[in-house]
Amino acid sequence: MPPQTEEEAEDDSIKVAVIGKPNVGKSSLINCILGQKRVIVSDMAGTTRDAVDTPFENDKGKYVFIDTAGIRRKSKVDERVEKFSVMRAQLAIERADVCVIMIDAREGVTEQDTKIAGLAHEAGKASIVVVNKWDLVDKETGTMEKMRKDVMRDLSFMSYAPVLFISAMTGQRTERLFELINFVNDQSNMRISTGMLNDVLADAQARVQPPTDKGRRLKIYYMTQTGVKPPNFVIFCNSRELFHFSYQRYLENQIRSVFGLEGTPIRIVIRQKGDKE
Repeated sequence: MPPQTEEEAEDDSIKVAVIGKPNVGKSSLINCILGQKRVIVSDMAGTTRDAVDTPFENDKGKYVFIDTAGIRRKSKVDERVEKFSVMRAQLAIERADVCVIMIDAREGVTEQDTKIAGLAHEAGKASIVVVNKWDLVDKETGTMEKMRKDVMRDLSFMSYAPVLFISAMTGQRTERLFELINFVNDQSNMRISTGMLNDVLADAQARVQPPTDKGRRLKIYYMTQTGVKPPNFVIFCNSRELFHFSYQRYLENQIRSVFGLEGTPIRIVIRQKGDKE
């Protein structure tokens, strides 16, 4: 292999995977951003078979947009080509920094949208929910807020993700996308000092005491951050069994309330005395 050039080694572009069902407007969005027909657009679902990488730079930064093949329901994945399209979309999610999850405003969140969003969540990717074709929705007072609540309800496991309403055809609000991409990418890369984390931990325990079971109380010794993209935390305690999921969720909410971490999932690992590294 040829030696890596300095330019390749210092690639500071944000890789953005645009994911969603077939015909939701993924390719139209990328064409709108680029101002040219870089990606084939058709009303026929499944036009994009491969993941297409498109470098782009503006005053907000450097980006590589990955236009993925729409992910279909498994029952509809019959052709071999379609199976490879789904695999490539999943690989695109793995190598992305940020996932833009596109939803059709006229349909709302479908079961398939939930599964696609789940892929990004499980991969630990910073994410933005983009509701496309907003120009085709009949609106009245409060329509957007109602739709936002519906999206948050149906994607409750991704309540951390910001929601943006756009039209890839008219360009409505598409310029806001870059600000959100930069924001959630920064949040996903955030590092928090051990001292600050343990201040939050002490305050959280003072407000809500750790749970007890048969006379034994959970003792939490300290917390530290071990990684980013997404932020990873390790909490050391006396007993993993006493560490109920509800208390873990409570501590996660306390961390988010202080440090933000919007647009990114959080990973928390519980360790007890005697655990091997």
